[in-house]
Amino acid sequence: MRATKKDKKKLIVLTAGGTGGHVYPAEALAEELERRGYRLMLITDARGKDNYKGRLGKMPNVAVWSGGIVGKSKLFKIKSLFKTCIGIVQAGWVLLKEKPECVVGFGGYASFPASMAALLSGVDLVLHEQNSVMSRTNRFLSRYASLVAQSFKKVKYAPKNVKTVLCGMPVRESIVEAAKSGYPELGVKDKMQILVLGGSQGAKVFGEVVPEAIKMLDENMQKRLKIFQQCRADEEDDLRKVYENTKCEVVVSHFFENMADLYSHTHLVISRAGASSVSEIAVAGVPSLLVPLPTAADDHQTGNAKEFSETGAGIVIKQNDFKSDKVKNIIEELFGNYSKLKQMSIKTKKIGISDAAKRLADAIEKEIIVK
Repeated sequence: MRATKKDKKKLIVLTAGGTGGHVYPAEALAEELERRGYRLMLITDARGKDNYKGRLGKMPNVAVWSGGIVGKSKLFKIKSLFKTCIGIVQAGWVLLKEKPECVVGFGGYASFPASMAALLSGVDLVLHEQNSVMSRTNRFLSRYASLVAQSFKKVKYAPKNVKTVLCGMPVRESIVEAAKSGYPELGVKDKMQILVLGGSQGAKVFGEVVPEAIKMLDENMQKRLKIFQQCRADEEDDLRKVYENTKCEVVVSHFFENMADLYSHTHLVISRAGASSVSEIAVAGVPSLLVPLPTAADDHQTGNAKEFSETGAGIVIKQNDFKSDKVKNIIEELFGNYSKLKQMSIKTKKIGISDAAKRLADAIEKEIIVK
């Protein structure tokens, strides 16, 4: 795993948790850094060891101990703290042996041991904060980090005495490329495509509200709808049954592999407002109906969606107000107003940062590699 005399490529270590919000930007940065000739290594926990797909799954992958503490019992927190301490030692040994240029942390409790080990062993730590509200872990780590890269212009709780750079949220290259095709037409014979995304854990409320809203629409309008809806794996069959009595074309799945293609043909996205979701929506330039997760830590999803509502790029609704009749009215209004959809698409693209991975790689080279 360690570089030989013939292998002079500089090493950068990435560390990330297991959810899409952490993995996708790490994947995007990995692709960019590899193009620039860097060696890469991933430090994660047992859940991620050899389980990642794409570029993260192809690089050397080291698992260390870690444990979450948010929302856990006192005993569980003690066990997690013990495991995390061991993980810091394990990660520290890897860093001392491999001597990387820096460690880039993308959040999630699985990334904490390697991030902390970087600070303790004198290795530069770069943090990427995905949300508009800095996570509790990053609030602590950022005080000592060499650089903090932000996805949003304003990040609540970000320390003032830390070097920061606005990079945006790196999204998959396939989505950046697909966005170049422009917003899809919606002629009198075209079907309006609606993409319903519930985030990494799905969203039960979407399965309850959206189908009922569709049923309220005129049958002729239903026939001109094509709906792709994500839900949890154990809810797929029930959701399909709910749609059986509608006239629209429906595809239900717990995971869509062709997201780039879906975005390029979608006229409206109904989604949570996680950092990864809103960043992809913005880069893709798709009008959106955003429903922030009310239980998100520090209500960060509401902050993530703020620019969409302020600029008219999207419609933001609190979950308590997310009712079938309201969703039905929104779909009806937009279905018959393509010019408004087109304007929303233009405004959405202005929010997106399509070269976020390049910006982050540039910042790492400028501030860390070439000092």
